[in-house]
Amino acid sequence: MHTDLAYKSKQPSKKLSAFVDSFWCMHNKSDETIETIGLPDGRIDLSLFQSEEDCFSIRLLGLGTHQYEKGKIPARSKTFVISFKLPAVEYVFQESIATLLNEVKRLENDFWDFKAKDLENFELFCEKASLKIESLLVKEIDNRKQKLFNLIYETNGAMTVNELAEHSGWSSRQINRYFNQYFGISLKTFCSILRFRASLEHIAKGKLFPEENFSDQTHFIKEVKKISGSLPKELFQNKNDRFILLSALSSK
Repeated sequence: MHTDLAYKSKQPSKKLSAFVDSFWCMHNKSDETIETIGLPDGRIDLSLFQSEEDCFSIRLLGLGTHQYEKGKIPARSKTFVISFKLPAVEYVFQESIATLLNEVKRLENDFWDFKAKDLENFELFCEKASLKIESLLVKEIDNRKQKLFNLIYETNGAMTVNELAEHSGWSSRQINRYFNQYFGISLKTFCSILRFRASLEHIAKGKLFPEENFSDQTHFIKEVKKISGSLPKELFQNKNDRFILLSALSSK
């Protein structure tokens, strides 16, 4: 991690753990812009951002399926983020994000009553965000969907679509229709992204061989290259900390 880039993360309460993956923040304390490359992680990010040159803004980032174009973390900037799991789309936001595949949407500056001053204290931001999410949660959750997502996340996407359908009591056709309608991708694609994300934790530690559900080394390299645009070795080297997700994983 860049020495002038402070990173912190916090896990959600047990009550929100089915909907929120984590809260995290980045603070570029330097006078230089830091260039980064984003990698798919299977999360939906709601971010609050402000720098000395840019006004306060709130943005929603949909699912990513491939390496993002080179991005920038402006000098003297702060970013606070809520990373959501997929069930939050239907049960918190209560609307589809299919049109946000690999896209970012700028929201109103008072979305969920957030304000620029919320960037002053990360812990208070997490508390405020948690209370807001709890107030928005739909009370009745479809039991089949609950089973499905539990299996997906518990196995890091290792189960096949047919296996997931069988164990959740929901047909694969219905599941894929739901995924495409709400998230803009198929279940199989999402599972591949989750498996890739889990592999990054091993790659960050220098384990450049498959530890997740890949058939062999060739399959592992092919899948990592397909999703990230880079070979496992290149990800591990992470020159100039350009892969910000890997830098965050390495700092844990």
